Order: sequence, then C-alpha cells, then structure tokens
Amino acid sequence: MRLRHLSITAAVLVLAACGGAQDDTVPPESAPSEAAPVADIAVAGPERRILAFGDSLFAGYGLEEEEGYPEQLEDALRQGGINARVIDAGVSGDTSAAGRQRLAFTLDAQDTKPDLVLLELGGNDMLRGIQPDQTRANFAAMLDELQERDIPVLLMGMRAPPNYGTEYQQRFDALYGELAREYGARLVPFWLESIFEDPSLFLEDRIHPTAEGVGMLVGDTLDDVQKALPAEG
Repeated sequence: MRLRHLSITAAVLVLAACGGAQDDTVPPESAPSEAAPVADIAVAGPERRILAFGDSLFAGYGLEEEEGYPEQLEDALRQGGINARVIDAGVSGDTSAAGRQRLAFTLDAQDTKPDLVLLELGGNDMLRGIQPDQTRANFAAMLDELQERDIPVLLMGMRAPPNYGTEYQQRFDALYGELAREYGARLVPFWLESIFEDPSLFLEDRIHPTAEGVGMLVGDTLDDVQKALPAEG
C-alpha cells in the first residue's frame, strides 16, 4: 500500500483560499512504494528511476492510487517513450527536518540508486512557523547527502503567502533559488504556479489538488523533470 494521507503545505491553502490550515498529520507507513508499471506503452532505453521525496503534494491525498503526482508523472514520461519508474516517497506531515532525518534511510532502502530525486518540502515548515533559516539548513543537509551519493536533484520550489509578512516571505522564497545555485541543482521556482489560483483544481477541503489539478502540475513540470534526468550512460 502506497504512502498517502499527508498534511498539505500551508502555501496551497493560503494562496488559493486565503485562509488558515489545519495539520491533519497521520502516521506514515513503513516504506515508500513504487508506481505500478504502465502497460502497453512502447518505451526505450534503460530504466530511469526517479525518487519523489516530499509531503502531501506527492501523495495524492483523497485520490485514487494512480492519480497521484508520482503515478501521473510516470505515466506521462512513459507516454513520451522514457522507460521511467517513479517511486513515491512522501510521508505524512513531513517538515524539512523530518525529511532530513529519513532521507538516508530512504535512499539506502532502494534496490538501485535513483537517477534523479525530486525534492519537495518546506510547506509544512510554513504551516508550523518554522524560520526560513532552519528550513534552509535542513535542505542544505539533504542536498549534501544527495551530492555525496552523486544523485542529481530537481528542487520543487514553494512560495510563502503575503500574510506571513514581507521579511518571512522574502527569506523563504529566496532559499530555493539560493540552494539550487549553491548545489548546482535544477529548480522549479514555484511548482504550483499552474493551479494555485483555481479553486476548481482542489478538493472540497481547498487544500489537496484534484486528479485534474495533479495532471496539470505534471504537465507543467514534465519538461523540467526530463531536463533534470542525466544523460543515459
């Protein structure tokens, strides 16, 4: 059974609904799961393994299993002829600190080293009022771990809402770009850009994206993922 029912980031709720958020954290399951293979699609080349490491935005809360971001991303990549396997490694309520604590374990649990890690965290830090400097330090530690293992990273950037205050907003928004430059990681500056202003692309809770919303996110970030995959060697 795949990991799901993750607490969503504050940014989606505040930016899309201009309201408060409730942390609906539930206990995580023991290990990430892999998306089911897509049948009857002609793909070529060696298998490209992508680890989707994040919070509820990767978990497909309230959706069918095949409707989550990792699953739809894998489908889209395979539809494009890429022999992709996307591994769902989201954990309920994860802050950047929680991600930092479990990253090495998650990587060690993989049968094969991922070709790419999608690193999507930070929203729950905002939800809990964690200072951007702490978030940045946790991201730096995760990026150090991935750099030591020679694993490319695509940072899925978030954006703080205005009601967090100008200083907080500026510090939080800047950390993704700063880290991407420092570590040579690829970056999607704000990966919810294509849906956050459209309430119809969220479930009734106005927090979690619908299957259609996830599909739009996949479509909007597919090129970024493809460019972040290292050349076959």
